[in-house]
Amino acid sequence: MSQKKPILSRRNFLLSVGAGSAATAAAVISKQAPEAAKEVASNDKRSTRGYQETAHVTNYYRTTKV
Repeated sequence: MSQKKPILSRRNFLLSVGAGSAATAAAVISKQAPEAAKEVASNDKRSTRGYQETAHVTNYYRTTKV
């Protein structure tokens, strides 16, 4: 029987590096996500200022009138 050697090409190498980088980034983000969720959950919606019509917004509305 003949033994097949894996063919390592530049394309396969770059594909492996890209997949490894994506997996590492996903692991880092998923580890940080619970911390960010705690910050959002701790903010009370009533304590935020909400929508405010500032001069900039009023100017935008004025320029979009037909």
